[in-house]
Amino acid sequence: MSREPNRKLAALMAEAGATNKGLAKRVREVAQRHGVHVGTTHVSVQRWLDGSGIQPETASFLAEALSEKLRRKVTAAALGFPGITAAAPSTGTTYATSLTEALGILDGLTQHRPEDGISAEPLIPQGEMDSAVLSWFLARPDGLVLDKPGARRVGMRDVSAIRAAGEAFMRLDFQFGGGHGHKALRVYFREEVLPLLNASFSAKVGAALYNAATEIAQLLAWTAYDTGDHALANRYMLSTLRLTQVTGDRMMGARILTNMSHQANYLRQASRAVRLARASVEGGNGHATPRAMALFSCHEARALSTARDHKGAAHAMNEAEKFFERAEGGDDPDWLSYMDEAELVGEFCHCFRDLKLGREAVHFAERAVTLTDPKYARTLGFCRMVLAQSQLLNGELEAAARTASQAVDGGDALQSARFQRYVADFQREISGHTGNPAVEQFNEQVRKAMARLDDE
Repeated sequence: MSREPNRKLAALMAEAGATNKGLAKRVREVAQRHGVHVGTTHVSVQRWLDGSGIQPETASFLAEALSEKLRRKVTAAALGFPGITAAAPSTGTTYATSLTEALGILDGLTQHRPEDGISAEPLIPQGEMDSAVLSWFLARPDGLVLDKPGARRVGMRDVSAIRAAGEAFMRLDFQFGGGHGHKALRVYFREEVLPLLNASFSAKVGAALYNAATEIAQLLAWTAYDTGDHALANRYMLSTLRLTQVTGDRMMGARILTNMSHQANYLRQASRAVRLARASVEGGNGHATPRAMALFSCHEARALSTARDHKGAAHAMNEAEKFFERAEGGDDPDWLSYMDEAELVGEFCHCFRDLKLGREAVHFAERAVTLTDPKYARTLGFCRMVLAQSQLLNGELEAAARTASQAVDGGDALQSARFQRYVADFQREISGHTGNPAVEQFNEQVRKAMARLDDE
């Protein structure tokens, strides 16, 4: 059967001034940005022009390539493939083999706009995650390509600007949560940070630049996580882990593994959380400061507590305490400044809550509430909700409702999808006491607070 030529594709290629060979190259580059290898050549393009079919994922890459070239949105149907729904391809699900690929994946991730909604993709499969962690453990630093001829020259002033921007976005995240600033941050990273990573710099500037860029990338992951977009956050974390390999920053890499464990634990994937937390402890050992090791051990304890491993959790908490006792005077990076006594105690109260040890949980949660600086509204909200759950473990229903009420009164914490989950969990735990006035009052307070949130 003879096929009809694809005149729609031909017309768009002519409008874009794209040759078969040039378009094939663009499709391969787009696919690489998404962490996928395709074998598209000029022959493939000619077959499409002649009327051959196309795979849905390749259609996505083709549409994206021509959209960029024409500077407007192009769909698979407009390309002459009406029977194909070109779903957004899976991005960043594998550990990049090269720096070029890693930067391409990060660029692709920043194309996901918050207004597009939460990604429906699953988390990175366990096998891919294990492979990525092993690759990180065994990898040697990529090293920096210095003094590129003809490229823009980057100086410490540029690095200082990135660090200042990162600190500003971090303050917004701590105060408001809910991914506040994520939209602006992703644009800043794509437009201002990524281009510098391919520029020209000295060894000193290059190392500082990549460290600053990694901090911004991990904040992109956290802000996506806080909105509840777990697939996107997961991919940002994996890509950021790969970025630490450039300069061999093992302490930052171990931190990213801890972040990934934190997310898995939140999603109640205890086994995955334990594996990632232990990888962070082993990866940081000998490379990280005592304060950082205390953080990594805390999250091993958190994961083990979720798994109800009492002995393992106790050991990990003990290790965290011993590391923290040696923390003063350590040469800690700026990103670790939040790891203070309040943070340590806050992690422990989560552990005791999950181990169902009510007395210990209340003791540590009360200390966490007292020690946490109110400027960290979201963190304080978490600690109060854990205190409420811990009081509930002890049978103190009215006290628990009052504490939870204080947490919701904070207001700003409700912007966080994670905090909303804490509140919903508590409401489920007290659902058997719906006739109790304190419970009824709290549920009404939550309803009104959520209604106000919709208006803000």
